[in-house]
Amino acid sequence: MEYVGYYNGEIGPLSEMKVPMLDRSIFFGDSCYEMANFKNDRAFVLHDHINRFFNSCEILGIDFRMTKEELVSEIQKVIDANELKEGSLYWQASRGTMMRSFAYGDKKPAANLIMYTSPGSLLSQTKTFSLKSYEDIRFLRCNIKTTNLIPAVLYSQESYENGCEESILHRGERVTECAHSNVIILKNGVLKAPPKDNLILPGVTMSNILVLAEKNGIPVEIAPFTMDELRDADEVIITSTGVPCIQGTRLDGNPVGGKDEKTLKYLQKLYMDLYYDNVGRTELLDEAHYAQ
Repeated sequence: MEYVGYYNGEIGPLSEMKVPMLDRSIFFGDSCYEMANFKNDRAFVLHDHINRFFNSCEILGIDFRMTKEELVSEIQKVIDANELKEGSLYWQASRGTMMRSFAYGDKKPAANLIMYTSPGSLLSQTKTFSLKSYEDIRFLRCNIKTTNLIPAVLYSQESYENGCEESILHRGERVTECAHSNVIILKNGVLKAPPKDNLILPGVTMSNILVLAEKNGIPVEIAPFTMDELRDADEVIITSTGVPCIQGTRLDGNPVGGKDEKTLKYLQKLYMDLYYDNVGRTELLDEAHYAQ
């Protein structure tokens, strides 16, 4: 199977899997999710995604009853069930199944766990992005990887209709993130990233790139930056699970970046070295990593 589905322990072809109509994710988007890449039947930096997933569950008060190790085991079962050597894995926990009611009161239903795999690979780093900017009018808990994604859908569709691959969001002059990615910039050899506050999702790929930069002599600055700073940046870099350090070259129809491709290409190489070096390493599943 290229498209494998999973629901609360049952595995089968994705097209045949069913979800109860009263799952709270259907009526309220009352759920959180993660997505990871896998290659050679192993997920990449899975511990980072697992830690963020459990953090989202905790913030939302979702009663997810598996341990991190048990979830890893279920994830591996889904990866093993598919015929792909490389792809993406999505998983989601909803608050559970119950009659539709905004408040769930004292009820603590067990979370429902959905997963699926699909073909896919990391976007080629030779790709460049055109970007379109929008005022960020989302709610103020963007640090939770919730399935309430209508704003991202609307931003992404409008950007697509304007011939752009991603959206740059800003609150006033402060740049926050993209519709479904993070954005960082290079200026005078310094890699600048927004703080991991409630206005952005703490991206796994972004976090790994920042660590790699610091370890390899590229200064890192964590602080808000403005739209003017982004327009004046030496490089604009878009990152997400499937987008490994992609260069932004146009913003609202105007050229941006393109002034420090040497450092950009070095960051791209560092990230891909990490990817190929780590895929398949079983120590990524050790308890020590989950404690980080």
